[in-house]
Amino acid sequence: MNGRSFVKMNGCGNDFVVVDALSRPFAPTPDEARAIADRATGQGCDQLIAIEPSDTADAFMRVWNADGGTVETCGNALRCVGWMLMEAGGRDRVTIDTLGGPTTATRAGPRRVIVDMGPPRLDWTEIPLAEEMDTRGIELQIGPIDAPVLHTPGAVSMGNPHVVFFTPDVPDDAFVRASGSLIEHHPLFPEGVNVGFAHVEARDRIRLRVWERGAGLTQACGTGACAALVACARRGLTGRAATVVVDGGELHISWDETTSHILMTGPVEVERTGML
Repeated sequence: MNGRSFVKMNGCGNDFVVVDALSRPFAPTPDEARAIADRATGQGCDQLIAIEPSDTADAFMRVWNADGGTVETCGNALRCVGWMLMEAGGRDRVTIDTLGGPTTATRAGPRRVIVDMGPPRLDWTEIPLAEEMDTRGIELQIGPIDAPVLHTPGAVSMGNPHVVFFTPDVPDDAFVRASGSLIEHHPLFPEGVNVGFAHVEARDRIRLRVWERGAGLTQACGTGACAALVACARRGLTGRAATVVVDGGELHISWDETTSHILMTGPVEVERTGML
């Protein structure tokens, strides 16, 4: 681990320690990943990212959450990694493979990137759920059985599992932490789940807060923003494109009618460089 250079980056406040592993392997243990992510004693980040070689794409992006576990993909990190690869190669478009599948990143302006997240996965087996349900509104609730606070959320996979509750207002930190940590390990989700709380402000505007599986309450969740737009559009609450306002900024999400692909546009920020 020692002597590895890194770049600290964020997308809408969702922050990453990014390590170039294209020519030299980088394989931290869960304990090492946790130590790097620790905000008190390490570099501090929501996710640790390695950019690895790929036979089928310009690079492979590997993701560790702050708890040390690996996850399939991360939307905000895809923008950051895409930007780094485009800067390094003097290009306007790159392909990035992940455990959640391949994606394409395209330059959309100075430090602004569009990521083609591919089509959402909407069947209960693809999310996955433990039992068959209509993913537009699954049988799940927060609060007492006879008077739930929130119920019937949508379920979507963006290469990683998401559940999206529709909220009458914007929930506070305490509610997101308590509810999110409870739902994250619910037996309905055998692989765990990212928990979104979406407040629809207009047909083209969603205020979103996300409890991320393995990372907790974050400033932004790119795949969560994509999942929220899909869940809201499937219920007729929004159109197929919206600005998703997260704690750390704004992401523009559109769901293409022709290809069914989700396009996510948002900012990239470089905070600092350093050595592990």
